[in-house]
Amino acid sequence: GLVNEWNNKAAEITGYAREDVFDKNLVENFITDEYKEQVKDVLDKALGGQETANFEFPLFTTAGARVEVLLNATTRRDAGGEIVGVVGVGQDITERKQAEREFARVAQDLRQLIDTANAPIFGIDKDGLVNEWNNKAAEITGYAREDVFDKNLVENFITDEYKEQVKDVLDKALGGQETANFEFPLFTTAGARVEVLLNATTRRDAGGEIVGVVGVGQDITERKQAEREFARVAQDLRQLIDTANAPIFGIDK
Repeated sequence: GLVNEWNNKAAEITGYAREDVFDKNLVENFITDEYKEQVKDVLDKALGGQETANFEFPLFTTAGARVEVLLNATTRRDAGGEIVGVVGVGQDITERKQAEREFARVAQDLRQLIDTANAPIFGIDKDGLVNEWNNKAAEITGYAREDVFDKNLVENFITDEYKEQVKDVLDKALGGQETANFEFPLFTTAGARVEVLLNATTRRDAGGEIVGVVGVGQDITERKQAEREFARVAQDLRQLIDTANAPIFGIDK
């Protein structure tokens, strides 16, 4: 397990020169405690002829910085085929791992933002099956995530009179044509009508391929009720004016 090979790149990324590492035990001296057992197992296997590809572990530099390494451990043999050691060919994947952690953090932030948004948010896949249903969507409809996930949104949760229109909006978004301010009703588990103002946005994967639709809605039930009440009052007023037992006239400016 003593180091007998250490190229320029290994020296560059770790800060350890050849003379710092030669004839020293690699695992005991240069691997962190949490990875000692795993790295030793990989090296022992290679010493037994069982090679390992794409093993990830960290090295620490002389300055204490963490360097993420993707390792291929290859058995080293002499001219007679006898095993004499192991050669590790690594790849510095520190930036990739940092990017993955940042991506995971952003994804978690986005998940929290969606879940806690004060607006109903839902998503469907390319087959129209629900794969996103935030807390507000659950609150205003009474349907929990487990009630709606993997079920066809249009077939199961949209009334017959709006099925065709909602499907058209979602199909357009699946084709890349997004829609803003589309009004339609959802019905709660209790049968109450909830009016929703919807923006249907195309959802794409990292490669730009369309994978579904995200719908961000606004509960406009109270506004629609107010509009209907205003229309009723206006109609009542019109009827009152038209049927009044007195001459009524008006002028403009």
